[in-house]
Amino acid sequence: MRGGPGDAERRQRWGRLFEELDSNKDGRVDVRELRQGLARLGGGDPDRDAQQGISPEGDADPGGGLDLEEFSRYLQEREQRLLLLFHSLDRNQDGHIDVSEIQQSFRALGISISLEQAEKILHSMDRDGTMTIDWQEWRDHFLLHSLENVEDVVYFWKHSTVLDIGECLTVPDEFSEQEKLTGMWWKQLVAGAVAGAVSRTGTAPLDRLKVFMQVHASKTNKLNILGGLKSMIQEGGMRSLWRGNGINVLKIAPESAIKFMAYEQIKRAIRGQQETLHVQERFVAGSLAGATAQTIIYPMEVLKTRLTLRRTGQYKGLLDCAWQILEREGPRAFYRGYLPNVLGIIPYAGIDLAVYETLKNRWLQQYSHDSADPGIPVLLACGTVSSTCGQIASYPLALVRTRMQAQASIEGAPQLSMLGLLRHILSQEGVWGLYRGIAPNFMKVIPAVSISYVVYENMKQALGVTSSNGHLACFHHWLW
Repeated sequence: MRGGPGDAERRQRWGRLFEELDSNKDGRVDVRELRQGLARLGGGDPDRDAQQGISPEGDADPGGGLDLEEFSRYLQEREQRLLLLFHSLDRNQDGHIDVSEIQQSFRALGISISLEQAEKILHSMDRDGTMTIDWQEWRDHFLLHSLENVEDVVYFWKHSTVLDIGECLTVPDEFSEQEKLTGMWWKQLVAGAVAGAVSRTGTAPLDRLKVFMQVHASKTNKLNILGGLKSMIQEGGMRSLWRGNGINVLKIAPESAIKFMAYEQIKRAIRGQQETLHVQERFVAGSLAGATAQTIIYPMEVLKTRLTLRRTGQYKGLLDCAWQILEREGPRAFYRGYLPNVLGIIPYAGIDLAVYETLKNRWLQQYSHDSADPGIPVLLACGTVSSTCGQIASYPLALVRTRMQAQASIEGAPQLSMLGLLRHILSQEGVWGLYRGIAPNFMKVIPAVSISYVVYENMKQALGVTSSNGHLACFHHWLW
């Protein structure tokens, strides 16, 4: 690659790139400058790519950055690797990568994407409007990113374009092998769990008010938001507004861990001899993992409801509450309301996913002509609206679950089954009776999302997590 006119053109191009990245003009490109350049390009993992790019083999002082000669040597190696990757994706060897070849690359890894989704990927790289990617476009797009094989390219496309292939909102986060090997996966889970804990604590008064209204509000007891808050404060003071929050936060960690471990095991069982799973199989694995986690931690849900509704001095703490339930009602009490809880997952997950996909795709079609990335504000808005719609659909079952969990602790309350309780509510209060407490539930959505996002981003930074918007789009399940 030395001596010819092509070599001179390459060195000129590399020199221009070096000058562009060397923002402080000290004759070296360091990690910070390369990270800034990668961030401008978008996609991938700027921190990881910058660290790998700035520390190639043969550099004696990676901490001091690269001079022009070292930078050129690094880019020469990158171009050689990228050329091999380009040829491996250019299946008909016509010198261009088209939409069908992008689809085939995903299909080879067990992921099915639509023609429209493949076109969005292609459009993000196609500079000359030919709806194909030539070598120059490919090289310039990926030159600074540390891609080693076709799997890395597909992973880059999937996350840098926020490509929604249908599993994000209904299964645990899909972590790459690299994230698993580097330990980045548990850092992301920790960041999400801390964000969920802070968010739940910040909105705990509204959550307690919701449960209070679900159980105690009726036609005869017209309990509104202000009345409910006033009643709780009069009974137990300001601190009583946070009753039940401790266990609500405590159950985040085991639920996330169980869901993640169950998902990995179920994926392995479904996959068999296959290399990867299709979207439908991931959906099934995620649903089963969610049901597994709910089944195991469900006694904590019952305890949360009882502790949320407790009167001052009724229980000494979590263990005392569990002991009293076990002693007076038996072990079956810890699974009261389990059936409506599991049934409620189905409409919530289905509507949540459908609304999220519809809103995001509609926004991309109308407002995003140059990029397949809708951006963080749009993702948060889509997630908030879709989650709200899912809650509206599943709320009656959630209310029935809460009443079944609580009815044994309420004097004079009938001990009814799920269907019996539904009939009782409809006959006594009408359809609106199934939506008692939904107002405070809606009131907590925006503050919960806002708090969780801010904490999540700060935790990612503190833990050194580098993740794309693909993970961001999934994190709102920690809120509820």
